[in-house]
Amino acid sequence: MGDIRQSLLPRDVLSAAKELLYHLDIYICNLLQSGRQPAQVDSKTLELVEEFILHSPKDRNAPTRRMSALQELQLLEIMCSCFQEQSRDTVRQLMFSALFSLQGNQADESRMGLLGKLVSMAIAVGRVPILECAATWLQRTHRVYCVRLAKVLVDDYCSMVPGSVPTLQNIHSASPRFCCQFITAVTTLYDLTSEELTPPLELLQMIVSWIQDDPRLVLITFLNTPLSGNQPISSLDVTPLGGLVRWCVKAPLAYRRDKKLVATNGSTESELEVGPLFSALHLSVLQVFMLLPNILNEKGLFGRLALLQMDSLASLTSDLSRLLDQADKHTHTSCADIHMLSQLSLDRLAQALQVAMANGALLCSREDLRAICSRLPHNNLLQLVLSGPVMYYNNIHTPPLAFSPHASHSPIASHPTHPAHTPHTPLASHPSSHPQYSAQPFMTGIQFPFRPTH
Repeated sequence: MGDIRQSLLPRDVLSAAKELLYHLDIYICNLLQSGRQPAQVDSKTLELVEEFILHSPKDRNAPTRRMSALQELQLLEIMCSCFQEQSRDTVRQLMFSALFSLQGNQADESRMGLLGKLVSMAIAVGRVPILECAATWLQRTHRVYCVRLAKVLVDDYCSMVPGSVPTLQNIHSASPRFCCQFITAVTTLYDLTSEELTPPLELLQMIVSWIQDDPRLVLITFLNTPLSGNQPISSLDVTPLGGLVRWCVKAPLAYRRDKKLVATNGSTESELEVGPLFSALHLSVLQVFMLLPNILNEKGLFGRLALLQMDSLASLTSDLSRLLDQADKHTHTSCADIHMLSQLSLDRLAQALQVAMANGALLCSREDLRAICSRLPHNNLLQLVLSGPVMYYNNIHTPPLAFSPHASHSPIASHPTHPAHTPHTPLASHPSSHPQYSAQPFMTGIQFPFRPTH
């Protein structure tokens, strides 16, 4: 396509961009028809995209071509129509990749800006093909850029335009794949470490309603993605389960931490009434975990693939420990309230750990759990989980719970039968970082009448 550059130079910016999109469509169709493998857009074509659509000048001394706001809106409408009218998904995916795959150069900022506006428009006017392409982009792109796109969409629909939340809510039915990836991105973005990184109430309500209506929604990417080594290590998690567990566990303390700040800036009381929402979300997450055994068994992955990663849980328990420490220092909150909220967070953590382990989402030993929970204060339910019986799987071809699983991005190979599990030496307790609570101990004498006998 390099030979069309001279014909594009005399045109105005909008006409040149429109002409290039037309030729790009034809070029990709011919590329696929030729059967060349891999089907990949060449570097000269990418340079044309950067010059005439993203307006990144090829030569440093060349004047920068800029679009007016009206021309940019017209370009977005043209792009929406282009993707809508192209019936072949492979052509659409390659075209979207040519336009928006990050190249590690100065044009990437223009890519991200145009991508955010295009996806926002696609949500507004219901352009499903663009949302499907964006879902694939979110699977393959570094998480830093994924959360940037998510932030643009949240700002557009939850902050800038009042009353536009129902439009965003429609993506659940329009493109479940995109919806799943969007949830993963926003739970990565909003990690509850500060007030700015706390999800807006409208976004929280929307996500809770989505998952309550369809718990399998959060598994769509996992169900439709072949497991291979092609998934970039720095990409988003294959499900939003880790981020949702983090929300539910940290929420009681994180929202209490920000309560004084929220109350003094004139916000409405509804912003403080998030407790029932997180309770409903926590129940929905546990229900998703309980769907996993059948799904994992069908794929031959039960006991072999962890959808909840230990490094994510270690980060969660570390954050929880810091939140507990901060809560201890808040003079405007009573000790009874702090204790109640702390125990609620620890209860949710214990429930998530146990249900995830029992249903094959978390693969680790009890010793691993005791190590990452050693700095947390005592909680009866967490104590039962940490000192519970060893979990075994009925399938003899899968390793026991203590097996260290493959990373989610690595290809899965067959495993030999492992020897019988031997008892572990108890770990020494960490000194508690919360003086008023005793450290989380490991009580070896607790009896479990339902211990497996096989």
